[in-house]
Amino acid sequence: MKDLPGTLLVATIWAYWFGVGLMIVRVRRESRTLGGLVPELRVEQFLWLLWVPLVGAWIVVPYLSLTHAHALWGVPAFARSSAAYTAARALAAAVAVASLLLTSLCWSRMGRNWRMAVSTEKKGELITDGPFRRVRHPIYALSRLLMACSVVVVPTWPMLALAALHFALTQIKARHEESHMLRVHGDAYREYLDRVGRFVPKRPRSRRES
Repeated sequence: MKDLPGTLLVATIWAYWFGVGLMIVRVRRESRTLGGLVPELRVEQFLWLLWVPLVGAWIVVPYLSLTHAHALWGVPAFARSSAAYTAARALAAAVAVASLLLTSLCWSRMGRNWRMAVSTEKKGELITDGPFRRVRHPIYALSRLLMACSVVVVPTWPMLALAALHFALTQIKARHEESHMLRVHGDAYREYLDRVGRFVPKRPRSRRES
């Protein structure tokens, strides 16, 4: 293969979104819902207008880097000629695979509680163990990591633009979900917010801070 890191990244991204599709099917089978595939709330309906093309572009842009040598889509010469950057691309591709595997653990833990969007039909379970013990949104955190790896492997302007949009959308969506969870779970979720970080673990409090 001419570009092993790029090929591995493309396979990982495609597997990631195939996994999302499998989760939709699983939730549909177990709960008779679409798992938030069709957003109920206006805020998320607006976000979906950006999410859908973002996902489509994320699937396509890295693939174009494998099939096009054009400067806009192809991997830049500096990324191919530098031994240090070649090693960085290989490492990023490996981290991307790891992020996919860790995401599958999160999907497994959520089970029928998994949703793509906020659902007002069912209260759902407040999950605070496993991957959610240290991070409130491990799936979004790992998605950000996968996107960052995508930029390292495919350092093009379109990929950078997708990453900027992705980071903004995950921030907005995480905050929106937290507001919903506060309304639904009240003090239990408020205590969870206080001790667990959004995308990265919180620094443990010292005795003086406590």
